[in-house]
Amino acid sequence: MVAARRREQRRRWGVPVLLVAYVGYVGLGAGVLQALERPAEVQAAQHLLQQHWELLANHTCLQGPALQRLIEGIIQAYKSGITLQGNTTSLGRWDFSGSFFFSISAITTIGYGNLSPSTAAGRIFCILFALFGIPLNLVLLNEIGQLMLLGVQHCARRLEEVFHWQKKASLLIKTCALVTGLLLFLLLPPFLFSDKEGWSYEEGFYYSFITLSTIGFGDYVIGMNPDRTYPGWYKNVISLWILFGMAWLALVIKFCINFLESSSDFCQCNKSSTEMAEDLMDDNKNSMTGLHDVEICNDKDTKPKGPDESHTYTAPTEAH
Repeated sequence: MVAARRREQRRRWGVPVLLVAYVGYVGLGAGVLQALERPAEVQAAQHLLQQHWELLANHTCLQGPALQRLIEGIIQAYKSGITLQGNTTSLGRWDFSGSFFFSISAITTIGYGNLSPSTAAGRIFCILFALFGIPLNLVLLNEIGQLMLLGVQHCARRLEEVFHWQKKASLLIKTCALVTGLLLFLLLPPFLFSDKEGWSYEEGFYYSFITLSTIGFGDYVIGMNPDRTYPGWYKNVISLWILFGMAWLALVIKFCINFLESSSDFCQCNKSSTEMAEDLMDDNKNSMTGLHDVEICNDKDTKPKGPDESHTYTAPTEAH
């Protein structure tokens, strides 16, 4: 059938077209980010190199290789969670609250990258811990999302019973849930981060979205500034915020997927109707062709025969 062949061709070309669109979209992002971030990177590199040479020029007793080893040691210590504070070092990234926050970031697959195990035993345990923790986290997020969804549906039914609304109640409750989630998980937390971390509102909002979407670049991480004192509840509350915020964001994504699927089903119905019409037209064409062939055959059968092809019946005569 013509419609079936067209569907097969669409499937055949669907993946390459999506792949080209995907690569093009990523390439567009790469070009924009390069244009925005490359000049700042070059400027920062030039500033660092200038400070390096000024330090060596002002302190002639320092030697280049020794300074380089000191810088590398500071960087490695910072990766391990140790920073210099005057003549002392600051610890605390691997205390219980810091380890708890790292465990949350591991099984939620955020993976900030600013902190990682430095011992072989710690790395092996981290692998096993994430192997069982990631499925557990997914199950828990799904259950929390289902509870949120049930709460939204229950409120919608109550409004329908009280105010006798139908579709308006569901739309109103979903809108309220969306706005409440935006306030609790994206719009209000930056104020807390501004107070505890000294970030701007834009930086706090950026951290909130990057964290809840599990992108986790690691350029902004809470509780890592050695010059600030954090309350004991801070990281634990942020851990719960991450857990429930991811569940809310997953619920929003689920709503979006359902909307796209319903739109796709509508388009698919239209396509199916068009394809059925095409099939019907093809069948009609085949039927007309068949009738035309029958008429030709009938014409051939009823065509008058020539003199040589005519047959006359002569009755036998009796002999006298």
